[in-house]
Amino acid sequence: MAAPTVSPPGPLIVLMAASAGLGAASLYYSQPILAALADDLHASPAQIGAVPMLTQLGYAAGILLLTPLGDRFDRRKVILTKFVLLVLTLLLCGLVPAYTPFLLASALLGLTATLAQDVVPMAAALSPMEHRGRIVGQVMTGLLLGILLSRVMSGIVAEVLGWRWVFGLAALALSITGLVSWRWLPSLKPAAPTTYPALMRSLGKLWRELPALRRATLAQGMLSLAFSAFWSTLAVMLHQRFGLGSAVSGAFGLAGAAGALAAPLAGRIADKRGPGVVTQVGALITAVSFAVMSVTPLLDRSAALVLLVVLAIAFDFGVQAVLVSHQTIVFGLDPAARSRLNAILFTGMFIGMATGAALGSVLLNHVGWVGVTGLATFTSLITLVLRLKAEKA
Repeated sequence: MAAPTVSPPGPLIVLMAASAGLGAASLYYSQPILAALADDLHASPAQIGAVPMLTQLGYAAGILLLTPLGDRFDRRKVILTKFVLLVLTLLLCGLVPAYTPFLLASALLGLTATLAQDVVPMAAALSPMEHRGRIVGQVMTGLLLGILLSRVMSGIVAEVLGWRWVFGLAALALSITGLVSWRWLPSLKPAAPTTYPALMRSLGKLWRELPALRRATLAQGMLSLAFSAFWSTLAVMLHQRFGLGSAVSGAFGLAGAAGALAAPLAGRIADKRGPGVVTQVGALITAVSFAVMSVTPLLDRSAALVLLVVLAIAFDFGVQAVLVSHQTIVFGLDPAARSRLNAILFTGMFIGMATGAALGSVLLNHVGWVGVTGLATFTSLITLVLRLKAEKA
């Protein structure tokens, strides 16, 4: 497909942002309601930590196995198919009666939620090079707001109506957006009309031949580990230490949503100054935020909560700025392989997410909140070191 010379219209960008946001949000509805899920499904705090872990692992598997299809088939058809599958999976999550089937449904939810990772490469493909960072940043704002506001919605709905309604209402919202997408999303000629086995084999070739892709994937994976360790344990920590319910823990997503506004800003700066600088600054902001967060157990209730909110804004700003910049780097490596490049980047990211969810739960149970923030600080610093070395390479 020839490089576009005109940016996609505003309403189409909004539609892609909404589609990406609702798709990615499906991964996070369970996080602020883990305490309620544990009570209703008769699971221990340690057992319920497997829910976000399996969701993230399912997502990583779906990105690796399904997202490359966007280079093989018309992205419009791939996206619409995933809309249907994700709606059905959300309904399944709301209906399962016990802990074990909910784990299976959670893994399947992660697999089908990869809808979001087909929309972002479509935005890149529809954008002229000189505005790609800005437009990808706008769509990523929708994706990231979906991630963070999903916690707000989930916490409030679970408190008022019960946790099963969370998944039912999410399925309804996705159904409406899917119908609009069916009407308005354009078709795109496949960039790599080849067989699926050949498409999958090419992933290894891209990994071997593109050092910038390897550096971006490893750095984003480390930062995502920190991000997930915080958000996967926040609800349990707030319940244990402050006696706060799912609505309050979900409301922390508003703080994170404020940080997500960094996405279009980071895209514009990356277009003008280069994405490398943005990755370094974002990683530094994230590391400092988690380091300061380690002192919250020493503060009284009010001061600790205020500081948590402020630092959630700061570190989410840093994480999202790094992610958008990494996508700008990766999408510029090979226009014919954008879906596969995105698949590799996000597979690494969500392996980090799953690892963060698992390690965060273990550290919270055995070390406490300082263990979670210490882990997040350490992996954020690793990201900073990787990006500093990348600029010297």
